[in-house]
Amino acid sequence: MSSQDMLKNASTLASYNVLLQVMFRVLTFFLNAFTLRFVSKELIGVVNVRLTLLYSTLVFLSREAFRRACLSGRTDHHWRQVINLLWLTLPLGVLWASLLVCVWLWLLEVPDPLTIPHYGPAVGLFALAALQELLAEPLWVLAQAHMFVRLKVVAESLAMVAKCVLTVVLVVSAPQWGLYIFSAAQLVYTGFLVLCYFVYFLRFLGSGEANRKYFPLQRVADLLPSRVEGEPVIDWTLARLTWSFFKQSFLKQILTEGERYVMTFLNVLSFGEQGVYDIVNNLGSMVARFIFLPIEESFYVFFAKVLERGWDVRQQKQEEVAIAAEVLECLLKLVLVIGLIITVFGYAYSHLALDIYGGSLLSSGAGPSLLRCYSSYVLLLAINGITECFVFAAMSKEEVDRYNLVMLALSISFLLLSYMLTWWAGGIGFILANCLNMGLRILHSLFYIHRYFLYSQWTPLRGLRPSPLLLLALALSAVLTALSEGVFCCDGGWLLRLVHIAVGAGCLLGVLVTVLLTETKLVQFVRTQLLPRYGKKHT
Repeated sequence: MSSQDMLKNASTLASYNVLLQVMFRVLTFFLNAFTLRFVSKELIGVVNVRLTLLYSTLVFLSREAFRRACLSGRTDHHWRQVINLLWLTLPLGVLWASLLVCVWLWLLEVPDPLTIPHYGPAVGLFALAALQELLAEPLWVLAQAHMFVRLKVVAESLAMVAKCVLTVVLVVSAPQWGLYIFSAAQLVYTGFLVLCYFVYFLRFLGSGEANRKYFPLQRVADLLPSRVEGEPVIDWTLARLTWSFFKQSFLKQILTEGERYVMTFLNVLSFGEQGVYDIVNNLGSMVARFIFLPIEESFYVFFAKVLERGWDVRQQKQEEVAIAAEVLECLLKLVLVIGLIITVFGYAYSHLALDIYGGSLLSSGAGPSLLRCYSSYVLLLAINGITECFVFAAMSKEEVDRYNLVMLALSISFLLLSYMLTWWAGGIGFILANCLNMGLRILHSLFYIHRYFLYSQWTPLRGLRPSPLLLLALALSAVLTALSEGVFCCDGGWLLRLVHIAVGAGCLLGVLVTVLLTETKLVQFVRTQLLPRYGKKHT
């Protein structure tokens, strides 16, 4: 497959992932708004912080390193050995589940059973849901490596819809079940994921479509662990790379979920305060998750396949380096523009957004200040996602090992900063600590990218320089929307709120027109690569 074809596939995958994440976040957005009317913020805090942290930690530590290693390089792996390696995620998950369940039950503070019942069984059920999801891991990697874009969209869409429907039904009909509601919904979600992947491959393997695509596996039995006489059981090169990523994944998980670990293990916020913080965090990170994360995941696959890991830029195929550099520059410009827009408009519309979403429960306390700070943090999230996406795809195994030491230092500093800043500034301290650490990670990645392209003609970091006219438009929008909030929002009734919204809409339109006129290269990239191409290709 040529570099252009891989770019088209990565772009298509990113487009579908973005649409998928938009749907997920919209559904979750309305689901949280709905459940806020029926359950307490303390229950929301336990589910969205304590139990979700257990689930995400177990899943991430069990599979992330395998994903990064097995999606590195091109698709001409010895797939039977790769499948054997990927099935190791399940026993590894069982080990992590045994350890983490003991910690969650016996070392952490147990919620009051009168206000938050069924905590113990819920811990076990969330761990079981994580193990259930690991059953589909070999199939997920196969689908990603061969760009089966529709499979992921359909599977995760069905799973999310089923989860939301069950949650709504149980919250309305049996609110006294407490944590059982959310445990059952999580089990249904992972069950649908596994079912969809297995049904798809049962139908696909051995079909005419599989033969036309020269798919490396022919039978359903090939999806299970097996050994071929005279060949190693697993690909030891990928195994060593997995170990390198595994050491890094633990540190990355601390950085990714650091504030939840501090809240969970150090009790710096009550369960109610954790609930409010998590709701604000989900609102603030919505765009980051449904736009930035899918782009990062899809183009990590692109960079990993176009570039030879660990090779100097002068050793690479120059036409492929040129494509990678151009894509990196456009991606950096894209996320920078989106991040700046969110930062500017997030300041003036945080209070209104929280008031509409959750009423005085969210808008009367520290919620607006939290969301304003998070709007600025989104800009750093955006840039870091793309820079690390490239860096992790280009690093050699030795460089990955050295970067583990950097991640260790960042993890320790983040935990210390989170603890100190939270005692000083409450929930805002978490965001400030995240900003500082994210800034350091960005600097490391920028230095790496600069050195990588130093002896070439390409300078993709130009993508971090927006046009002066765009900066002027953003500055004017910041002033106008801040003045509008002071005059029209948010205690004067809906008519004045609509005026405030209209001012923001006008400013946003001006910014977008400025982007169209000044960032022509970016506009061309989005139009040709990131807008959905699938329908065009199959009509």
